[in-house]
Amino acid sequence: MYIGRVRGSVMSTIKLEIYEGCRLLVIDQLDLDGNPTGEYDICVDVAQAGPGDIVFVIDEGNSGRQILGREPDGAVRAVLAGVVDEIEWHA
Repeated sequence: MYIGRVRGSVMSTIKLEIYEGCRLLVIDQLDLDGNPTGEYDICVDVAQAGPGDIVFVIDEGNSGRQILGREPDGAVRAVLAGVVDEIEWHA
């Protein structure tokens, strides 16, 4: 899991059945200082996030399938699980 920022959305005219009704977003991974790492994921959005939002991403397939109710099958790797309101960091 990681914290990321929504860069944009992915549009598709043809989808696997498990993605019907799901929004797909491009999420930039952020480091601890809030800067993009250069890594990104395409995530299924279950939190209704928008461009620029800071979000919590679960990037492990089995957890993603559980959240979406697509167990045991389903081609899901990353799920945008929540919009982050605030981060408090103590070193």
